[in-house]
Amino acid sequence: MTDPQTPSAIADNLRRWDGSTPGRYEVWYLTANHAPTQTGFWIRYTLESPQVGVGEPYAQLWFARFDARDPRRTFGINRKFPIAAMTAAGGSGAPFGVAIAGNHLGADHARGALAGDGHDVRWDLRWPAAGETTRFLPDVMYARGGLGETTALIPTISAALTGTIVVDGVTYDLTGERVGQTHIWGKKHAFAWAWGHCNRFDGDPDAWFEILSPRLRRRGVVLPRLTVMSLRVGGETHAFNQFHHTPFARVELGTGSYTFSGGSLTARVEGEFTCRPEDMVTATYHDPDGEPSYCANTEIGTLTLTFSRRRGLRWQETARLVAPHRGQFEIAGRTRDAAVLNDHETIA
Repeated sequence: MTDPQTPSAIADNLRRWDGSTPGRYEVWYLTANHAPTQTGFWIRYTLESPQVGVGEPYAQLWFARFDARDPRRTFGINRKFPIAAMTAAGGSGAPFGVAIAGNHLGADHARGALAGDGHDVRWDLRWPAAGETTRFLPDVMYARGGLGETTALIPTISAALTGTIVVDGVTYDLTGERVGQTHIWGKKHAFAWAWGHCNRFDGDPDAWFEILSPRLRRRGVVLPRLTVMSLRVGGETHAFNQFHHTPFARVELGTGSYTFSGGSLTARVEGEFTCRPEDMVTATYHDPDGEPSYCANTEIGTLTLTFSRRRGLRWQETARLVAPHRGQFEIAGRTRDAAVLNDHETIA
């Protein structure tokens, strides 16, 4: 693509790995829905540089389709490539880009293809590069390039799509749908986490919601869950993603269920993501030290959400948002959820 890209879209997507340091991983993912068919998509471009003695660096390309009408059509496939198959560009005014064996991702487009395990998929998507990045985490966590074991930024939280995804000969025209694109890098995944996202609600085309609920492990001790969230509704953005917001947050997790509440002294968000177990796919990730984690993801959950403001001593509901089969969420940890039977299959 030759269109100019904003500085934030370049800087916040740039590859952090220097090409040699062991003990690092990095992820760029995008999510989208095709509302007419109640279908969702999850595409990831990743790299892994294991610790010394664990293995050789590699890149990996991931694709998953989720079908709410026929869960038998839900699947995920991924392929590993030698790290030499990955190229990265950007900085000093040059456009951002990463490519794995010719499958390209920029700040405003994604192109790629995978075939295996009985599936053949291709994607060619475009969107306007965002002018402002959304932060998952408290501001202090971004100091010195990221203070935690994992750092995450959302260069594009909601943008209008054009283009197509073709799955086993079926073409999905995503023109007019919304895309979200996130960049993650670090030394180790959280011990456990839940994540949720939606940028296509009924009745409010500009609304979006993002939530993250990680549990960290320090010196063998698993710490209490922290939850941060941000919501745009009615033309206003409400960020509850600083440490002083976390005491207000509550989360309950189950198979296909992520219930949450949080906010501040003057504003509150409450809601729930839900789906069937057969609407999820389990992806197995490996930390640079070799430890696995198991991520049960769906792009076709249903999200219901309310936003309330304090009026004196009372709470008044000011907005209710619903996204049938367009709520994107995942629940992950160091043990697998046995109720989720679909595997994200690694193909040769």
